[in-house]
Amino acid sequence: MTVLYPLLLAVAVVVTVGAVVGYVTLQRRRTAALTAAGFGSLSGGRLRRHLPYALLLAALPVLLAGLARPQAELSVPRVSGTVLLAFDASNSMKAADVTPTRLAAAQQAATRFVEEQPDTVDVGVLAFGDQALVTQQPTDDHAAAIAAIDRVSTGGGTSLGQAILVGLATITGKPITAESTAGSLGYWPSATIVMFSDGQQTGGPDVEAAAELAAAAGVRVQTVGIGTERGTTVEVDGYQLGTALDETVLTAVAQTTGGAYHRAGDVAALTSAADSIDLRLTTKKEPVELTAGIAAAALVLLLAGALLGLRWHGRIV
Repeated sequence: MTVLYPLLLAVAVVVTVGAVVGYVTLQRRRTAALTAAGFGSLSGGRLRRHLPYALLLAALPVLLAGLARPQAELSVPRVSGTVLLAFDASNSMKAADVTPTRLAAAQQAATRFVEEQPDTVDVGVLAFGDQALVTQQPTDDHAAAIAAIDRVSTGGGTSLGQAILVGLATITGKPITAESTAGSLGYWPSATIVMFSDGQQTGGPDVEAAAELAAAAGVRVQTVGIGTERGTTVEVDGYQLGTALDETVLTAVAQTTGGAYHRAGDVAALTSAADSIDLRLTTKKEPVELTAGIAAAALVLLLAGALLGLRWHGRIV
């Protein structure tokens, strides 16, 4: 515990000692005067006579100690760390089985998610198709993250494994490939990857191996499935291609890393899924001023002394 004004503690000791000495002296003189006047028998009932004043005197050093502004370092729980939002930007995300499109709905839900995060959470943005690209490094500037979300556009296939590897490289600050070993990544338990995708893997590094790397690094991957099981078609280069939500791989990725799979078949469900994403609750030692609690304790002592004085003696002092 630290004190901003330690000199006041010395003042509290001096003033309190002086007040106690003064009270004891006053009581001795009072007793002597009563004895000399032949009323020595009235000096009994020490508890009733002294307790109210003892409580009032006890409040004095407590109040002065509060003025010294003591502080203690306490572990304060808070949501913190790094969140990397990974958007599937493949051609299948143009599908309109989620209004207005899968990607647009994901962007809306992710924007709301970012807006609700405290500034203790750094948010980054990653877009992935056949390859993966970080369009915004993790930052506490949430407006910059939202702007990066708005810039995501569709094209190409889907590589969930590549998205996880690039996400891990962004979090750890190290180049990571499919050949990387778990021991080389370090441990990053305050980081989370939130992946918005329809789960239709078309190629790239093995997604299960990438998920195991994330798990070894302590990085959870929360997956949000976008689309419907019945699916729809999208036009790509003049061809109509069928596309539907594939939850199997998204569920496996989440379970492997200790995250959770969130199903979102429409905009309302997607927004609800984003809201339910579980981020890391950590603790941080922060100085907390104790003045308010000490003042409250002093007030209790003052009130108790005053009430007892009124009840037993008909006066406060």
